[in-house]
Amino acid sequence: MPATTTTILDAISASEEAGRPIPDAATRETIAYAPVHTVADLNQAVTTAQAAQPAWAALGHPERSRILHAIADELEANLEELAVLLSREQGKPLDGPNARFEVGACALWTRSAADITLEPELIFDADGARAEMHHRPLGVVGAIGPWNWPMMITVWQIAPSLRMGNTVVVKPSEYTPLSVLALVEIFNRHLPAGVLTAISGGREVGAAIAAHTGIDKIMFTGSTATGRRIVESSAHNLARLTLELGGNDAGIVLPDTDVSPIAEKLFWGIFLNTGQTCAALKRLYVHDSVYEEVVATLAAMAEEMPMGPGLEAGNVLGPLQNQKQFDIVARLVDDARERGARIVTGGEAASELGPLFYRATVVADIDDDAALVDEEQFGPAIPVIRYSSVDDAISRANASEQGLGASVWGNDTEAARQVASRIQAGTVWINQHGTVNPHIPFGGVKASGYGHEFGAAGLKAVSAPQVISY
Repeated sequence: MPATTTTILDAISASEEAGRPIPDAATRETIAYAPVHTVADLNQAVTTAQAAQPAWAALGHPERSRILHAIADELEANLEELAVLLSREQGKPLDGPNARFEVGACALWTRSAADITLEPELIFDADGARAEMHHRPLGVVGAIGPWNWPMMITVWQIAPSLRMGNTVVVKPSEYTPLSVLALVEIFNRHLPAGVLTAISGGREVGAAIAAHTGIDKIMFTGSTATGRRIVESSAHNLARLTLELGGNDAGIVLPDTDVSPIAEKLFWGIFLNTGQTCAALKRLYVHDSVYEEVVATLAAMAEEMPMGPGLEAGNVLGPLQNQKQFDIVARLVDDARERGARIVTGGEAASELGPLFYRATVVADIDDDAALVDEEQFGPAIPVIRYSSVDDAISRANASEQGLGASVWGNDTEAARQVASRIQAGTVWINQHGTVNPHIPFGGVKASGYGHEFGAAGLKAVSAPQVISY
């Protein structure tokens, strides 16, 4: 029978005396107490994972895939309970493309990791000589996740790793440990002991993962600054890395674009998860011919979208997850206002809803050198920048050190594809933004990291290539 939220929460929570209080993102009331694990706990988890890995690998792909499907079934059976916990801890509402969507995506990505085929590749066959490329388990994967999509991104890390025969040690964000602990609890109902362990610790635990000699692969989603520290810490161990780092994604709306058909996708490309998405649209360059229409359309939609506590039916925008992120958004918008930018809508806290709510904000008549354009806001505030020349818009879009995603919007798909080919980003979407697919590789360029997740490329990223020649 599916467990209730209380049962899952009871299974993962620490006592008040031994744990750390985790607040509800909307109300700031304590949800539960997260365990406080240490570096010693991490060391034990790695030792256990090393011991469990050979037997897990020996099960073979068919059996590991069967187990992953069973896990996906259990995720779906407990979807509502997991979504309620996620909504409370992270802040995203149950409704809309939010908490229920995220838990459902966990099941989808788990099934995808189970089903994608990765056959040996014949890479040479001539003159009586053959060579094949095989993909073997790496060993122990260390997965360090973020707080914005804590369950879904953790599944992106652990499901492919498990499928390929690795064992995994997970460190959730200090802001959202309960969601990840609940996810791991569901996984571990079907996994052998020691195959998957969650370590709910502080920054010192994350640093220890990066430098741990018993970890063969590190997967990290988070800031560029932290990613650089992970590269440095892992250098002496030569652990393989997949880094999905910060994004300051640009969008370009081409001249004479029909705004109405793209409006909804444009809005959610910006404001999905109240803007707290790595690959959200963070800078929007709009041609003179449609500039005011785009600004007015986005502002009207922002004013109409229901915002409030995530457990209240109908809300689709929630709070900022933590005070630090709220302060960043407020600072960037205030700076834009002081520079003379036009705050079309929003631009202030929605304190009547709760401590960390900030109104969906559209900022117009702003220049590239403004902090709101240059820095990743990671919140519900979009700078809309005017341009006259497409070549100029491309140059300005490419000026950022980051290159996670980007998008091009227009009536002519072929023209949009030509522009997309000139943008420096790991993924460029056309007439959409931030849409990911478990079969399509995803990863950044420049300071947005390296390595790919999803699809066969994602499976290869958590395996060791082995060439057999004969």
